[in-house]
Order: sequence, then structure tokens, then C-alpha cells
Amino acid sequence: MCLVEEVEILELVPVEAEGAKAVEGLPDVGLVGAIATSYLVDQLGMEEVAHVDSELLPPIMVLHKGKLKNPIRIYGSRDLLILVSEIAIPVEALNPLVKALAGWFKEKGIGLMISLGGIPVPNRLDIENPAVYGVPNGEEASRLLMNSGIELMEEGFVAGAYAMFLRESMKRSMPAVALLAQSYLQYPDPGAAAATLNALGKLLGQVFDVKPLLDKAEEIRIKTRDLMKQARTAMMGMQKPRENEVPLMYT
Repeated sequence: MCLVEEVEILELVPVEAEGAKAVEGLPDVGLVGAIATSYLVDQLGMEEVAHVDSELLPPIMVLHKGKLKNPIRIYGSRDLLILVSEIAIPVEALNPLVKALAGWFKEKGIGLMISLGGIPVPNRLDIENPAVYGVPNGEEASRLLMNSGIELMEEGFVAGAYAMFLRESMKRSMPAVALLAQSYLQYPDPGAAAATLNALGKLLGQVFDVKPLLDKAEEIRIKTRDLMKQARTAMMGMQKPRENEVPLMYT
């Protein structure tokens, strides 16, 4: 169990993850990460290994096939851990939540932290194949992205959960990257989620079949409308609109 302030990470089984990769996709722009991680867990047939408990989170549980589950869960195998959330994270809970998760991943010996997300673009409707940009938290992470053929984002702001994962991982000397696909800001975007999974495959040296995800795009948009509404409210408190701004200083 990992405890930071008012956040607990409770293991359902002993988690051995030395050198493994960890992927997170907390609800954010276009629900890109949330859609991608949920799909990946299903495609890989992964089992739940831990969940998050906190009084900072809404009093919500979810039912799946008649079983009661916490809305923020970690699925895993020996080489890969995936963090899935079925609720938007309140702004006041985000900082302690990410700190607790980053600390837990560090304790488990994670070799690379990967965030999946979206970056809003006004002309998304005209883009058939969303581009994916990588944001590293240091030189080692930067080399991993370049060696995988993923274009680095050179300038701009990043805000929200993946920005905090990059920061908290850096504080713990843990390599981390964010893979950000061009996305709608306020509409669920399965196409952008598929693009991040393709980029993730390059980074991990694997190929993920995203055709079923694209085939069910409209169904996914309908199912995730309520979560998108929650995320939209949370994003306003995370300075997400600043991701379209240009920083004052250039290096």
C-alpha cells in the first residue's frame, strides 16, 4: 500500500514490476488517454492488480458485469502497468493523486512512465490522421522518443495530469514521456486515441491492433459523453486553454 496525504493505492495482488513500463491516461482533452488505456486493457486481457482510494475523490463506484469496482484502477502484467480512470479527477485531488501514483510507480521500479493524451487543434475535423508529439522529462526520455521516430514538441505549455506526471517523475529521477495526439478539445476522440496507441507501439516495440477501436468510434463517443462533460469542467481548472499559447521565453 502506498499512502500520500489522503490517497491510498491498494494492491489486490503483490505487484512485481521492476523495469516495467507504466501507462496512464487520466481523462483529459478529447478523452484521448482514457479511451486508449481502456481499450488497451481490454485488448491485452489484463487483470486488475491495484486501485486508488481517496476521500478527495467523488463518492462513486462502478459496476462491471455485476462486480463493484473502484473507478481508478491499475491493471498489470510483468512488463506493463496501465492506469485507468472512469471518472474525471477534481482539480483539488489531482496533485496528491499524481504524487501518490508517481511514488508508487517509483517504489515498484518502473523503468519508464508514459502518459497518453491529446493536444487540442482547431482544425481537427480536417485531419484524417492525427499527428502525435512526444514530450520528454529529460535526456534519457528524449533519446527514447527520437529512437522510436516520434517527433518531439519543441515549444508550448503542457497542463493537467500528464504535465504533473512528467514533473513528479522528474523529481524522482524516473524517465517519463507524454504522447499527445492532435485532438478535439471537448469531444471524445477515438481517432486520436488510436494515434497515441500507434505511437505507444513504436515506443514499446509492439504493434497494437486499433481497427476495432476505429470501427466502434461512434459507439465510444456516445458511451463517453458523460465522462467528457465531467472532464470539461475539470479542465477549466487545470489551465488547459494555455496549451494553445506560446511561452514568453525561447531557448
